[in-house]
Amino acid sequence: MSGKIVNLSRVRKTRAREDKRRRGDENAAKFGRSKAERAMQDARAEKDSAHLDAHKRDGADQE
Repeated sequence: MSGKIVNLSRVRKTRAREDKRRRGDENAAKFGRSKAERAMQDARAEKDSAHLDAHKRDGADQE
């Protein structure tokens, strides 16, 4: 036998770390948004809310 001695526990842990990182990268590409995109969505939601609030009738809430 002329092979390199390998610590199986270390190989298993390294493989698990690589798999976890790969899955994380896939999820980031699939679900992640940049900071600018999140800020834009928050600003749009705030603007839409303000627009709706500006068009409320005064007596409509009280019945």
